[in-house]
Amino acid sequence: MAELLGSSTALLIAGGVIILMIILVVVLILRNRRNTFATPLERATFATLHTVALAAPSLREGLSPNSASFALPYLRQLLDTCALAMTDNRGATLAWDGDADQHEPDVRSLAETVISTGRQQVLSHTALSCEHPNCEVRGIVVVPLETDGAIVGTLAALTTSTAGPVLLRATAEVARYVSSQLELAELDESRARLNRAEVRALRAQISPHFVYNALTTIASFIRTDPVRARELLIEFADFTRYSFRTAGEYTTLQDELTNIERYVRLEKARFGNRLNIKLQIAPEVLSVVLPFLALQPLVENAVRHGLASKPAGGTITITAENAGAECVIIVEDDGIGMDPARLTDDLDDAHQSGAHVGLGNVDDRMRSTFGDDFGLVVDTAPGAGMKITLRVPKFRAGIRV
Repeated sequence: MAELLGSSTALLIAGGVIILMIILVVVLILRNRRNTFATPLERATFATLHTVALAAPSLREGLSPNSASFALPYLRQLLDTCALAMTDNRGATLAWDGDADQHEPDVRSLAETVISTGRQQVLSHTALSCEHPNCEVRGIVVVPLETDGAIVGTLAALTTSTAGPVLLRATAEVARYVSSQLELAELDESRARLNRAEVRALRAQISPHFVYNALTTIASFIRTDPVRARELLIEFADFTRYSFRTAGEYTTLQDELTNIERYVRLEKARFGNRLNIKLQIAPEVLSVVLPFLALQPLVENAVRHGLASKPAGGTITITAENAGAECVIIVEDDGIGMDPARLTDDLDDAHQSGAHVGLGNVDDRMRSTFGDDFGLVVDTAPGAGMKITLRVPKFRAGIRV
């Protein structure tokens, strides 16, 4: 996880530098030139950075025919070549922008050499053989696209002038930019896979104890109160349908609270008046998006570790407040609490011991989704209950239901 976050930080810094450059250029121009471009250098700088920004969104989706087709026209503007092509890691053409597609076999051949050797290839006009009338191509440059040290494709530039060192260097720099965007795409996918894996782990953790206890409780009502047993069985079905759904990594606070209410009704059937719950929810934060199953494990932790061992039971209070750009959610119980040092130790090896695995899982997913500043904050002490606070940004790019 630390390695993933480290890689994420480095790559995001690289992307942030580009965005910062765009902002600085725009601000400088607006401040000093009053919305006019006074010099050719300013015009060229702004145009270049703007073109780079336009190519980025499609590349962040990964290397594919669609993303290559969308990005190539913008990349060709940067290099000012008659044609630009992109291939996959087998040399097959993903997309072609511009003229001279009669040289596609030459591009594929050079791409295969680049992929096998890891070195850029140049085909000069003396080595080109073309029977196409009026063909003006005088050189082809093919450079590798790399992510994590592996070649994932190639970028090929076809020029009507000599394929000299300037074009070679420019094509290599554009390929480096494309590679950085593809690495960000892989990072996004890795994060998504990690989140899905952690949700699956959380579901596996839910299954053993809760499912057994819920079904045992329902079974106890079948003869004495069949109507109640039927109601609880429907609650159980709705709870499991939500908890084991396959659609999406995120949910809304409203849906999460609805599922918590189902969970509490099932647990109250077992604990009776020993378990109470209070909700204090600001209506304006009900639509806030958060990781799927981010709250139910916190409530389950309060029941299992806070109230189950307390003879008189207690109360769980869930608060959700509007805090400007964030929503602050608090899950608090008045149970037996625990020693903070012991909780820290439990969380450190939760995946091995199974103790408080729900807390550790939610903390990991909050940090991987929103950043390290958005991990869980836990306040507890023996006999003083437990208070868990999490902050959720109201708006975050790429985070949606």
